[in-house]
Amino acid sequence: MPFYEHVFIARQDLSQAQVDALAETVTNVIGEYKGTVHKTETWGLKQLAYKIAKNRKGHYAMLSVEAPGEAVAEIERQAAINEDIIRWLTIRVDELEKGPSVMMRKQERRGGRGRDSEN
Repeated sequence: MPFYEHVFIARQDLSQAQVDALAETVTNVIGEYKGTVHKTETWGLKQLAYKIAKNRKGHYAMLSVEAPGEAVAEIERQAAINEDIIRWLTIRVDELEKGPSVMMRKQERRGGRGRDSEN
């Protein structure tokens, strides 16, 4: 089965639990089509480059998926219907990234800086 990375942006007024429920919905759809979700990451609430549907911020989430094309078509169809998801992108990749994604590594690096870091 091919590998995909599916990223979606949810509205800013949702709670983290609601964003996790959206990711769980995608996981369930993939499971119905005999696919597997290898990794789910929530990148948090981030500033958008421009307003999207009256939102200046959005909750980002990424799923690394191994699934047939029908499953990807279904999660994109459901994302188009869902009013809580303001943008999504699914790309096919040759292999899934091992360990944390670039966005998660960037957050870990920033964790050492600031007022709490010892210099």
